[in-house]
Amino acid sequence: MSSIHFIGGEKGGVGKSVVARVLAQYFIDLGQPIVGFDTDRSHTSFARFYADYASPVIVDTYEGLDRIVSVFESESEDAPKPHVIVDLAAQTAAPLAKWIIESDLINLMQSMQVGVNFWHVAEAGKDSVDLLDRLVNTFGAGPQYIVVKNEGRGTDFKQLEASDALKAAKALGAKTMILSQLHEASMRKIDRRNASFWAAIHTRTGDDALGMLERQRVRFWLKNVYTALDSLSLS
Repeated sequence: MSSIHFIGGEKGGVGKSVVARVLAQYFIDLGQPIVGFDTDRSHTSFARFYADYASPVIVDTYEGLDRIVSVFESESEDAPKPHVIVDLAAQTAAPLAKWIIESDLINLMQSMQVGVNFWHVAEAGKDSVDLLDRLVNTFGAGPQYIVVKNEGRGTDFKQLEASDALKAAKALGAKTMILSQLHEASMRKIDRRNASFWAAIHTRTGDDALGMLERQRVRFWLKNVYTALDSLSLS
């Protein structure tokens, strides 16, 4: 089953692009086709790291956003349809929600047997709780919600775990996962090289190439993240 994944959290700096990148690598390693879109005008970090798969898209116009789902129409009936990953920039929730609601997108995708997934990347703070509440109230039942507790942005998620927002999301079938923190120095090197996680593991020469133990730490981190993703039974 193909799927579309909106990687959000609304705030800047909560780790949305890291989730988009690791999800892309996960599907690639499974041998499943992906198409990515990056809505961040200033950094386009997802498109930088996965340039062979992702391209920038403007959320200010319906024409731009329509590109996100056009891939499902352009594929032939016999060809495997891709997983679409959309890395949402901060402050894009309002135009995105307007486009989704006025296009009746969720019902359309379900009629095409395309799973719709909203990823809420959370830090350990009240803002992430409030934004999850807004997300669930906007779309209600229909899509799949996935709440990511990003340990790279905090480790005490008691406020989120006890919140009415998470309870409401779970009542609609929301799933949760923990994104453990990758060693900070290794992540900085990967970022400076604009490298995919695959390239980071397999490149041994050049500026900012990872050392033997750094590559092993990235492998081990990916293995743990993949185990968490496996538990979600993504669609």
